[in-house]
Amino acid sequence: MNWHAVSAIYRFEMARTFRTLGESIVSPVLTTSLYFVVFGAAIGARMGEVGGVSYGAFIIPGLIMLSLLNESISNAAFGIYMPKWAGTIFELLSAPVGWVEAVLGYVGAAATKSVVLGLLILLTARFFVDYEIAHPLAMALFLVLTAVSFSLFGFIIGLWATDFQKLQVIPLMVMTPLTFLGGAFYSIDMLPPVWQKIALLNPVVYLISGFRWSFFGQSDVDVVVSFAAIIGFLLLCLLAVRAIFLSGWRLKS
Repeated sequence: MNWHAVSAIYRFEMARTFRTLGESIVSPVLTTSLYFVVFGAAIGARMGEVGGVSYGAFIIPGLIMLSLLNESISNAAFGIYMPKWAGTIFELLSAPVGWVEAVLGYVGAAATKSVVLGLLILLTARFFVDYEIAHPLAMALFLVLTAVSFSLFGFIIGLWATDFQKLQVIPLMVMTPLTFLGGAFYSIDMLPPVWQKIALLNPVVYLISGFRWSFFGQSDVDVVVSFAAIIGFLLLCLLAVRAIFLSGWRLKS
């Protein structure tokens, strides 16, 4: 394992984050803050509790997950696509760097950014609503697993994409609707029985439900099922990346 290569890729990607701090960190935090103002303070003040939790606090896990999923995918996809687009990928191809080192560097950096963003949103929420975290270790584990899993997914999208439009298809057209319909702003118990069953077909329901359990000790889905879902998705993405490179793909555009 070439750890120098992993470190070089990781540091380069993290440096890019600090060069684009406004787009990478500040913008998602401000956008999420607007959700807290509108849904947490304005609307939440006129709504009752959900499962014994104030509405403003109830939406915190969903809002963090909304940003986490989109940013994990976008960061990883953009990170590997830009060298392909700019032609600098050949510098990586000519170096003694294997696909494992490349994945660790790019995915590790994207996941780190996403975890930092999630924690910043969590801190920002404190200015708008009061909340407690019932299971902080489970929350941290779920945050890291989700960031790594969807960064891997984003890396796969970056390998697949042939233009900038394709980079945005999955985050905007797939993940955002699934997150909004996955219980980010409501409990699926509020839905009619038929729609509750349909909602369980949405994989994001399991992510938000498990993450919400770590905050409030309650969830729409058994927390064991939620952890199994995210670990299963992580393994699936790992197998997919491995299959892509073993099939002869060589980071070329």
